Amino acid sequence: MKKIECFIRPEKLEMVKDALFKIGIQGMTMYEVKGHGRQRGIKLTGRTGEYMIHWINKIKLEIFINGSHEIDDILDIIMKNASTGAPGDGKIFILPVDEAIRIRTGDRGEEVI
Repeated sequence: MKKIECFIRPEKLEMVKDALFKIGIQGMTMYEVKGHGRQRGIKLTGRTGEYMIHWINKIKLEIFINGSHEIDDILDIIMKNASTGAPGDGKIFILPVDEAIRIRTGDRGEEVI
């Protein structure tokens, strides 16, 4: 089992979600988060001059998958639908999951996902 964590632009959430639903990814968790990468924020110019916004709004998606889904297909879909080609499009992290347990029934393993 794997956990995919991806940080994307808020305006790309619906495109990514819809594309994942089409290939059978049914469950995911979404968080509204703030952060910055190497660019350390965004420099804006207004009537009062230049100023920095250090914390940029992002969406964090968590997706748990079992062996029945091809991880490369999922990653391609996320990258295709989340990309604008500009800095700040986001990042994807893939982590191993040792165990999954459904609280209601006590079921364990890949069938929980």
